[in-house]
Amino acid sequence: MQSAAISSVETQVKTIKEMMFSENIDPYQFVSPSAYDTAWLAIIPDSHHQNMKPMFQNCLNWVLNNQKQQGFWGECDSHGMPSIECLIATLACIIALKKWDVGSEMIDKGMDFVHSNSEKFLSEIKDNCPRTLAIVLPAMFELSKKVGLKIELEEIAIADIFCQRQRILDTEQAVDDYNYPPLLSFLEALPSEYEIDEEDITKNLSGDGSLFHSPSATSFAFMATGNKHCLSYLQSLVQRCPNGVPTMYPMDEELIKLCVINHLHRLGLAEYFVTETERVLEQVYKNYKNHESWAKPSNLVSAQLLKDSLAFRLLRMHGYNVLPWSMRWSICDEKIKALVQNNLEFFCSVMLNIYRATDLMFSGEYELQESRSFSRNLLEKSILTGAADQNSFRKLIEHELSLPWMARLDHLDHRLWIEANENNALWKGKVFFQRLSSHYNDKLIHLAMQNYEFKQSIYKDELEELRRWSKDLGLTHMGFGREKTTYCYFAAAAACTSLPYDSDVRKMVAKSAIIVTVADDFFDMKGSLSDLNCLTEAVQRWDDKRLSGLSKKIFNALDNIVQEMSMKYYKQHGSDITNNLRDIWYETFDSWMTESNWSRSEYIPSIDEYLQTGMISIAAHTIVLPPSCFLTPSLPESKLRPFQYENITKLLMVIARLLNDMQSYQKEKCEGKINSILLCLQNNPEADMEGTIEYVKEIVEKKKMEFIEQVLMDGFNDLPKACRQFHLSCLKTFQMFFHSSNRFDSNTEMIEDINKAIYKPLSLPSQPTKKCCPTINCHFGGPFLKYNYVRITSVPRQLSGINNASRNGFWNMAISPPKFSFGFI
Repeated sequence: MQSAAISSVETQVKTIKEMMFSENIDPYQFVSPSAYDTAWLAIIPDSHHQNMKPMFQNCLNWVLNNQKQQGFWGECDSHGMPSIECLIATLACIIALKKWDVGSEMIDKGMDFVHSNSEKFLSEIKDNCPRTLAIVLPAMFELSKKVGLKIELEEIAIADIFCQRQRILDTEQAVDDYNYPPLLSFLEALPSEYEIDEEDITKNLSGDGSLFHSPSATSFAFMATGNKHCLSYLQSLVQRCPNGVPTMYPMDEELIKLCVINHLHRLGLAEYFVTETERVLEQVYKNYKNHESWAKPSNLVSAQLLKDSLAFRLLRMHGYNVLPWSMRWSICDEKIKALVQNNLEFFCSVMLNIYRATDLMFSGEYELQESRSFSRNLLEKSILTGAADQNSFRKLIEHELSLPWMARLDHLDHRLWIEANENNALWKGKVFFQRLSSHYNDKLIHLAMQNYEFKQSIYKDELEELRRWSKDLGLTHMGFGREKTTYCYFAAAAACTSLPYDSDVRKMVAKSAIIVTVADDFFDMKGSLSDLNCLTEAVQRWDDKRLSGLSKKIFNALDNIVQEMSMKYYKQHGSDITNNLRDIWYETFDSWMTESNWSRSEYIPSIDEYLQTGMISIAAHTIVLPPSCFLTPSLPESKLRPFQYENITKLLMVIARLLNDMQSYQKEKCEGKINSILLCLQNNPEADMEGTIEYVKEIVEKKKMEFIEQVLMDGFNDLPKACRQFHLSCLKTFQMFFHSSNRFDSNTEMIEDINKAIYKPLSLPSQPTKKCCPTINCHFGGPFLKYNYVRITSVPRQLSGINNASRNGFWNMAISPPKFSFGFI
């Protein structure tokens, strides 16, 4: 059964590689078209045919061919659930169809969706409507009425959003330094009271002829002014994107690729796309070193910040030497800071990616520390103010802020991303999120789900094997201490997720951790001083002749794992590492013996003396080094010698010890044991417990930054990259167990995580079904419809489709059945 699952995964991987990573693939294909923007291009009349047909027939065809079964247009979330964004897109598409008097059945179906869902969507944003929706949604309602569509809603349901729009129009300028995107980028949605003249439009056109790279705004600008540069932009856009246009154009192709690679990593699929990832990152790094080609001037601030943060995290995670000061996302620019702070709802997802990038901060990188503090403060504010509520990022933000990356296990992070509603959101466009095309995202999600479930099936089998092993060796019912077989295996599996080839490594880690737990408890709570001396001496001799009872069981389990590793290593490499393994284990048992002597004699060591022993007794190196011999490439034999460990290993040992001490000092104080927290307090009588813990936390944070640099960067040690990454997985496990409490000792705190990792099926919302809500008998209208559309105060002499003889200059979209026309009143 497992071989069939492997075969299915490999087949899907091959298909996706051919689809998404062939040399000739156009990155624009990865991006889902924007129904809203495509509809606006479909509305533009062709002046060469007396305005009787659309200028861009392909865009109208796209609208005709892309209505969802439930009646809406637009990209819903990754699980097929429509959102208020779909309401806006649906209204735009219906208006386009009415313009050309086509698709009457589609219009009816779309109106059913609007009537069935409008009030629900409006109620979701009643207390916190994003600025972009407050600008665009009223315009779509108004425009729908103008073309003869009757939207029946309770007036109270829409009053707030119209009032909010008016507040925005009263307080904002068309283009200023405080609001992003600027009001002028919503040209197609501005009411007539907000006067914009042709000069305002022309002077704000980008070099490519667009209005803030917005297809919808540029479409309106062209229809209002006839500007040839706008037309050239639109023609170029449709030529590049003939099957529906994106929400912004042009797009940074490198950013698209980085988003795809990031998506693969977060779904837990990185191991299948190693070559493809390296190919993308090599090119990104090459451009990064060429600062001129990297730091292109752009008014698309959010896209540039996102690109810089994604590139930094992915490049650094893969060992590239990137420096934060050479990237602009460090948020040191005061104007950018102000822009982000004033438009938090828009920049929320960008701040989340910047915060994640700072997880990989090295010691002394103060600009990253500043960026981390800045982004964290804004993310916390977004939760309090509700700025994150409407884009489904709230859960992800809360997860990132409440549980640091170093305290999370990869396998569970992958699950969270698979189940996330916004996992196909790439970056925020003017109104909508630019999303990964459902054609590709559906295949990636399906592969990720199958891969995750395949891992769960492997984990279940391996855990049962471990339980039998523990039971057969008598470790399950020792009569004292903690029975942590499941915990130990869960940590090994969830932290080291490559499958299926690292099965032996996972089981070796788990077995070692089980023995460490049982033996440590024996030294702490069961064995007499005589028993402990006998066991330690037996481990030194590697001879169980004088042992009996519990001591003998522990030694036999220890001998079992050492023999297993030695025999396997000999078969693979032709050399014997038995003595190296025995020496590491003896070093560990000897440290436990030393601590037992301290405790029973009430000896108080110095902090340095304590840490020299404590960094060994935590047994992190005992768990991580021997299994590293079976990685590819493997740990060199020379790195198994006691007291000759690389600095990266020593950092792991010290950090793990301090993490444990911060969560166990109360218990150990009651038991009369030594602890670094207690020693610090003894040496500093004026200090209090809270201040001492904060002091140790600061030490740990500095050591972790040192450690991360040695994991990710070459040149600090001779360990292969796989071994360094294995060190990181081990530290993340310790951080997970001892982040805010002693979860390892708890019998309940780990249950939910274990179930999610091994047993609980993935939870994905079912596909939506059409629900017809009762129609509310109150026609949409009222005092909020007193405005028509944008007043163009300067009208060109020859502008096809617009009546130059207009008396008042209002541009509206009047219905004149059976034809739909643009014209001035």
